[in-house]
Amino acid sequence: MSENKEESKKVNLADAIRAKLEQKKQQNNSSKPGAFQGNSPQAMKSQNNKKPNNQRRRTGGS
Repeated sequence: MSENKEESKKVNLADAIRAKLEQKKQQNNSSKPGAFQGNSPQAMKSQNNKKPNNQRRRTGGS
């Protein structure tokens, strides 16, 4: 008898965990649409931030 109860508890626990994950997914999808893409209408910035090497100008180059 006790083994059957433990097995059913394990199954119920697994089902509960799956249900909880599904709830979280649905909550994230429904309550916060585009939470990470809130600034998406803005144009993308160029990520090329490397400055040109002006050592020649500084040192008077040859």
